[in-house]
Amino acid sequence: MHPLTQHFGIVLRRLREAAKLSQEDLASQAQLHRNYVGLLERGERTPTILIVDQLAKALGTTMSKLLRKVEDETNK
Repeated sequence: MHPLTQHFGIVLRRLREAAKLSQEDLASQAQLHRNYVGLLERGERTPTILIVDQLAKALGTTMSKLLRKVEDETNK
């Protein structure tokens, strides 16, 4: 498991919880399977750029802001 995928998962979970969304709700809004969202949050899968875009839109943010948070998490 690559550290970057772990950091992405941490940020994804934080943003999802801050938006008061369940994994199922986020998955539905991002047109993904709920299990896939769980795998991403646990750092077990690496998202493609298309998936990052879908997740960012579902969370009401942009890819650049989402990835900036991942970068900040990585630099802690």
